[in-house]
Amino acid sequence: QVQLVESGGGLVRPGESLRLSCAASGSIFAINAMGWYRQAPGKQRELVAQISSGGSTYYADSVKGRFTIARDNAKNSAYLQMNSLKPDDTAVYYCNVVGWEYGSLVENDYWGQGTQVTVSS
Repeated sequence: QVQLVESGGGLVRPGESLRLSCAASGSIFAINAMGWYRQAPGKQRELVAQISSGGSTYYADSVKGRFTIARDNAKNSAYLQMNSLKPDDTAVYYCNVVGWEYGSLVENDYWGQGTQVTVSS
């Protein structure tokens, strides 16, 4: 099995920063893309940022210029640096990994348990 452990959420004021971390462990063999999704109350889950195995990045328009995604392949880890946070960024943030387990030819999606980010004055 593959486990994703997230950390770094919390309560901050508008304009402040947070850094989310996600580490994949267990039977993960290879990772393609790593990303962060978020889901606010009453809204659908949305892709916030994603980074490919080659380092190409995608950002939702709402976070461009404020959020930065990075990964450490040696540690099977991804990070999301969130600056200039706004109340609209309040949501549960989920780490997502697209990859393969040992012995599997099928690429799968794996999800973290979610970490709450609250931006409020």
